Amino acid sequence: MITLYALKQSRAYRIAWLLELLELDYQLEIIERDKTTFLAPDSLRQLHPLGKSPLLQDGDLTLAESGAIVEYLIHRYGNALKPDGESPAFTDYLYWLHYAEGSLMPLLVMNLIFKRIDDRKVPFFIKPIVHKITQSVRESYLNPQLERHLDHIERHLQDKTWFLGETLSGADIMMSFPLQAIASRQSGYPNIQAYVARLTQHPAYLRAEQKLGKFHI
Repeated sequence: MITLYALKQSRAYRIAWLLELLELDYQLEIIERDKTTFLAPDSLRQLHPLGKSPLLQDGDLTLAESGAIVEYLIHRYGNALKPDGESPAFTDYLYWLHYAEGSLMPLLVMNLIFKRIDDRKVPFFIKPIVHKITQSVRESYLNPQLERHLDHIERHLQDKTWFLGETLSGADIMMSFPLQAIASRQSGYPNIQAYVARLTQHPAYLRAEQKLGKFHI
């Protein structure tokens, strides 16, 4: 029996969507975030030393990291969701599969951390200094990098339904989470917005969202 331990509003939406897409029987354990830290509760450390979510159990296997879980599930249950290794599309598949966490998500996480720094209560005479530092990093590095990456994705999605064209793949499962976060905050980028609209109306995604609750980040 497959069990998915899913932290609310997390990368677990990727895995639930994939499980629904593969039409696998699974048990869903929804995990509430710590109200103070907004992180996963310490109880998850009983299942994995880092206490991470999503966590997948499949028989005796316990697996963390959403990218690893996606690759495992597709390799074992859904080879139709990846191109053949000899296909010209295979390198594109690998690229976007790993780009999601390797290139795009670090920028989004950094942006989130800076927002929390700006919002944190500090003595009034320190706050302008803190804001100046975070604003400087945003203007000199973070915002230009995000713009470069979003332009790259926007161009790639031109005239495409999914990242590999007309075929839904594991690359879309991985790219769904960061692009949903981006689409909820960024104006413009019509190809990205249209892509997110398509994935959030996919029947398997709607089934996952019905179980996990509405996604917002």
